[in-house]
Amino acid sequence: MDQLPLIDRLRLDKWLWAARFYKTRGLAADEVDKGRVRVNGQPAKAARELKAGDTVEIRQDAVWRVLQVLALSLIRGPAPLAQTLYAETPESVSARQKVAETRRQGVEPALTLEQGRPTKRDRREWQRWSASIDDDD
Repeated sequence: MDQLPLIDRLRLDKWLWAARFYKTRGLAADEVDKGRVRVNGQPAKAARELKAGDTVEIRQDAVWRVLQVLALSLIRGPAPLAQTLYAETPESVSARQKVAETRRQGVEPALTLEQGRPTKRDRREWQRWSASIDDDD
């Protein structure tokens, strides 16, 4: 099989599954329902009909991937053939590379701060720490 069978129109969730963005069609539909997928700049539903030439935006982690739909296929083929169904914009590729580079450089210190109410364990550790300071004086 060197080519996927192509069609004119296809549901958004089926295309996301066939293009290998999500492992199952159900996961693709869930992501669409959560608002993490847009078609032509507008929020979409899983049953939205896609056609070649549409622009699909997918949020993965903190990055929006912007894809141009080149073809539609009902069959989930191998990854190299699935990549022929879309083209990612250069801006989207550079944004993903930038995020990957910052991730490689290390964790943002502000992201390591714990927020919210302290647990019982946290309070115990704080009391031990503060008690040892009082003992030294």
